[in-house]
Amino acid sequence: MKCLLAAAAALVCPVLVAGCSDEGDPVTFNAPANTARPGPMGGRSSPAQMPTGPDASFTVQRTVDDADSTKIGVTTYHGRKSGFTGRVWVWAPPQYFDPKYATMGFPVLIALPGGLGYPSNYWFGADLRLQEKIYNWSRDGTSLPFIVVMPVLNPDRHYHDCSDIPGQQKMGTWLTQDVPDLVRQNFRTLRARDGWGFMGSSSGGFCALKSVLRYPQTFKAAVASGPDIAPDSPLWHGNEAAMQADDPRHLADQLIRNGGPDVYLGFQVGSTERYDMAKVKRFIAQYGVGPVHTRLQVIDGGRHTARSYTKGMAEGTMQWISEHMRGPSG
Repeated sequence: MKCLLAAAAALVCPVLVAGCSDEGDPVTFNAPANTARPGPMGGRSSPAQMPTGPDASFTVQRTVDDADSTKIGVTTYHGRKSGFTGRVWVWAPPQYFDPKYATMGFPVLIALPGGLGYPSNYWFGADLRLQEKIYNWSRDGTSLPFIVVMPVLNPDRHYHDCSDIPGQQKMGTWLTQDVPDLVRQNFRTLRARDGWGFMGSSSGGFCALKSVLRYPQTFKAAVASGPDIAPDSPLWHGNEAAMQADDPRHLADQLIRNGGPDVYLGFQVGSTERYDMAKVKRFIAQYGVGPVHTRLQVIDGGRHTARSYTKGMAEGTMQWISEHMRGPSG
């Protein structure tokens, strides 16, 4: 039941108001602050990038009650560069709507799920409460107030390794170019790469790791939780040359040989995940040098679950990543 109907019925049935939900209603993040341009704000010398438009049509997915009733919106977006059309969920923290920040761009964290990541993205869920936690961490100084962006990971029920696999949908382009384009069109963001990062678990952790290593001029940091380390989609059909171009090991080696730019990779592994632990430690030992800065958060009793990885973020990972990214700036 929509809120308007519940309000109209309140005189005869007050209980309806308590059950009011605005899920599915239109929502906009284009607050008046987004369109105001006093003085030089939004100029090339400013770190802030004002929304470029066109505005996307968002509807409410859920209300984040513990974060000033902010909304998680969802839209279906056609990526012009990849040609792929998929759903994207977005949340802006309460600070984004505070007049104190009206001229400021905000850092962006692209959050990727494990598993197929299709047709949904579990990071918007009320069970994990990622948005509530980021808000609370931002208030106690252990996280930046990120805009959290949650796209679908795959175009169907096959793993595409977040890559432009020959003959398949261009999911690498979707995640690293089209999704950021959507965000720039609708939100106040930051121009520089230190305002852009990824987080992901399992297959999404692989995508976060690989995306930062492949495009270090665009993204600076990633939280990679229980990640795969090498591409393993059956859709490659043994195309070794194409696979290597999306292999984090090859990409890290290239970055080291080129001398940068610096990237910051915060790994997380549960203490019960022996196989993932070995893979991550091996990667850190071999490639965590020079411009590839790494940190490993071992989650005591942690398992291969998003809930365990959220616990790890609270225990230090988010603070570490936030220290290497830029906060709201104007």
